Amino acid sequence: KQWYQRRVHGECTQDHSIMPPFHSTLPSPGPTLGNVALMPLRQTTKGSARGPAPVTSDEDIIDQTINLFKANILFKNFEMETDVDRVLVYVTLYIIECLKRLQKIPNAERATQDMFSAALEPFSIPGEAGFPLNAFYTKPGGDAEEMKKYFVQIRHETGARLAEKVFDPALSPDGGPAKWWTCWAKRKFLNVALDKRR
Repeated sequence: KQWYQRRVHGECTQDHSIMPPFHSTLPSPGPTLGNVALMPLRQTTKGSARGPAPVTSDEDIIDQTINLFKANILFKNFEMETDVDRVLVYVTLYIIECLKRLQKIPNAERATQDMFSAALEPFSIPGEAGFPLNAFYTKPGGDAEEMKKYFVQIRHETGARLAEKVFDPALSPDGGPAKWWTCWAKRKFLNVALDKRR
């Protein structure tokens, strides 16, 4: 099966009736936590340095998920074919939570601070009652603490990189959040949300 990648810019609606969702092209590294791939990450923030994810300088799963977000968010179904897909799905859901916060923030400096804080707020992992996709993720067993650290790494990197895009001066010259990103904050992916309170 061949998957095609594209970046979708601008509009909040797209015709996706003839296309499947976009999967990551990154290979599984082998190690997993539960059935979630332990993917290497570009560590661009201080917060993401503490955790089990290997370091890479190449494009990583967070880069790919952000680039594919505007296409994949339009699909109500997504077949998780690999352990890498489970990381992509988690990052996609977390991007939505970040956008809900970023749309209310006035400038990039505040956005960076808020994304750092958001990464450290209490959250559920697979196997816990608050996790929305337990049917597709297995409990990490004795690796629960490592999975928490890994997800914090993912959340730090996702929030920091997304804030840069949402407050890109080329998209929002007035310094506020770019509507080309915040217009997606009300969307749901797979009809679930990581944070049910929002």
